[in-house]
Amino acid sequence: MEFEFEAEVIEWRGPAPFLFLPTPAEVSAEIKAVSSRVTYGWGVIPVTARIGETDYTTSLFPKDGSYLVPVKVVVQRAEKVGVGDLVRVRLAIRFS
Repeated sequence: MEFEFEAEVIEWRGPAPFLFLPTPAEVSAEIKAVSSRVTYGWGVIPVTARIGETDYTTSLFPKDGSYLVPVKVVVQRAEKVGVGDLVRVRLAIRFS
């Protein structure tokens, strides 16, 4: 299952600041429909992501009815991604 969309980069401050892309409502609904088959706990969904020319593995986090796509620091640097940027991401859910 694959998705591609644009989203604005947001920052979420926990113990350390992280950057994320929120999934659009229609993508969130499709992910939610298969979440019980792919989650490895706490609603977290394993994915492969691509931003620009950078591929990476990560996990989506459920938040307020949608999901957050983490943007790793190595991806932020490679693709010059920062808070407030509009970014296109391609996701592939990793089924076991």
